[in-house]
Amino acid sequence: MEKPTVRHVTDSRVLAALAHPLRRRLMDVFKVYGPSTVGQLAERTGQAPANVSHHLKVLAAADLVLEAPELARDRRERWWRLRDRAVRWSNTEFDADPAARAVADAASSLNLDRHVALVRAWHAAPDEAHAAWADGPFSTDKWLRLTPSELARLSREITELLDRWADRPVPDDGQRREPVFLFAHGVPGQP
Repeated sequence: MEKPTVRHVTDSRVLAALAHPLRRRLMDVFKVYGPSTVGQLAERTGQAPANVSHHLKVLAAADLVLEAPELARDRRERWWRLRDRAVRWSNTEFDADPAARAVADAASSLNLDRHVALVRAWHAAPDEAHAAWADGPFSTDKWLRLTPSELARLSREITELLDRWADRPVPDDGQRREPVFLFAHGVPGQP
């Protein structure tokens, strides 16, 4: 199987499919655990299988997930996988159509809500979890003076760094590696 690509989304219907909390979460579950069955997805999200199945159909109609029949052990078992390893979009590409721009803005807002919720969940985790991770978890922020093209360059460099870590072969050293969520936003602003 080919290595999945990063998909540049220019269709607001695809963003509309992403602009739902459970569908956004399902995309994350696929990123962390890879191809999965409806039952596995339901267990990992705490949702009913019928609800997961419905949302998978929406994601499939938007060409965000695909069936993976090669993984099935029998005709009843249905596996799903991501079509692309990631999706990206620029809200400005939807400026010509106010309805499409509203969908892009909603998808971006939901993404930010998801990011913040994951960080808040970590901060609410029990002390034992914090002790186990010691000084690993971090947050950082910087105020930089950049041009639009410099910010775009910085974005590419950070994305390339994260891609190297995400794509590296996981060492077979007997250590348990847990999913770790990392996000960064670089936006113009005033202190």
